[in-house]
Amino acid sequence: MTIKNTNILIIGAGPAGIFTAYELIEKGYEGKITLIEKGVSIDKRHCPKDKTGICVNCKPYCHITTGFSGAGAFSDGKLSLVTEVGGDLPSHSGASKVQGFIDYTDQIYLKFGADEKIEGIENTAEIKEIRRKAISASLKLVDCPIRHLGTEKAQEIYLDLQNYLLENEVDIHFGTLAEDFIIEAGAIKGAIITDSKSKKNSVKLMADQVIVATGRKGSDWLFHMCQKHGINQVAGPIDIGVRVEVRNEVMESVNNVLYESKLIGYPNPFGDKVRTFCQNPGGFVSQENYDEGIAIVNGHSYKELKSNNTNLAILSSHHFTEPFNQPTEYGKMTAKLVNMLGNGAILVQRYGDILEGKRTWQHELDRSNVTPTLKDAVAGDLTSSLPYRTMTNILNFIEALDKVVPGFASRETLLYGPEIKFYSNRITLNDNFETNIKGLYALGDSSGWTRGLMMASAMGVMMGRYLVEKK
Repeated sequence: MTIKNTNILIIGAGPAGIFTAYELIEKGYEGKITLIEKGVSIDKRHCPKDKTGICVNCKPYCHITTGFSGAGAFSDGKLSLVTEVGGDLPSHSGASKVQGFIDYTDQIYLKFGADEKIEGIENTAEIKEIRRKAISASLKLVDCPIRHLGTEKAQEIYLDLQNYLLENEVDIHFGTLAEDFIIEAGAIKGAIITDSKSKKNSVKLMADQVIVATGRKGSDWLFHMCQKHGINQVAGPIDIGVRVEVRNEVMESVNNVLYESKLIGYPNPFGDKVRTFCQNPGGFVSQENYDEGIAIVNGHSYKELKSNNTNLAILSSHHFTEPFNQPTEYGKMTAKLVNMLGNGAILVQRYGDILEGKRTWQHELDRSNVTPTLKDAVAGDLTSSLPYRTMTNILNFIEALDKVVPGFASRETLLYGPEIKFYSNRITLNDNFETNIKGLYALGDSSGWTRGLMMASAMGVMMGRYLVEKK
């Protein structure tokens, strides 16, 4: 087997990996930086659905979730600018410290062309009224200023970042898969890498430090690596839910004030945390494909192109205790069941049909006020596949949300499923994001500590800063 060498190996070119490399460059790191990515460069990422109108299940990976910048390239591109949103990194590193890095990272995005406008910082009286309604419905409105990149602008920004890394001699290997770690005497020595399509021509890439930043897409791989090599981790939560779509007119009072309303509740009878996530005014519901043929629903919005609808996720958090420690597998099993009923496609059901205990039929969607923006979603019955606890949480949350946004619980409101956020079991990290394996670091969503673009990006900056100062 061929042996190659580098100083710092970064596995995964999502936001955490990108910003680790960026900060290393900015702070004058003189060693060799190697970044490997399972997918292709961002300029070669294209979803065939734009032309075919239906998902063709690209192999060996989905271009929506895999490639330079990860799922961020085709997401709505929202940067949450406060520590209250985006994961639990503040509980690890301290809210004040993390906020400082968020502010710093935000300036990097601006440098590369992000919109200077910040959503959700005006209309104080209107926000107070929304909060009053939320309180009366036993919901919490989370203040979160947001910088909206937009799907098309996010791709431009990450392309510029990709070019910046290449121009500064970061050795980026696209179409490259990490097969395994090389660990000796409790210390990382590198990784075995191979071609992501052929799975041939394996190489031993030796490194002084290895940073794993494989994102949600790579969380399952990292979980198995932890099991195999004794890397300390604890079971984390899994978020299971639906993507809800309504007419813009229903959400207008909120969209005009907050752009994205982040609401949290703990509905009866279970008291589980349920939250809204990724609200897209004038947006489009989309599909993402994961390994094992799993189809997951998501949503995004463009800066210019707009639909007549607003979509957002409603997610129910599930925490498991021993002996169970495979939340990702639980999420996959749930997704597979939903996909089975949709013959491999995303399911969509009207809220009113759920309350009446019946499935939704295509002819009922055709005459609805809400025209689905995910054209190849299959009308069906989510209640036959989503867990009872999850479905109960979602329905009770929608009922509460209707008090904040009258009309949200309309009979014609659409629920798409499954929407599942795959996070790795939370990796046990020291103050510098190092695992119990010397020289092995874990970042971003795959580490279980972040849940979004900005927090993952900021964690990457923190990692790069530490590695330079460590020298």
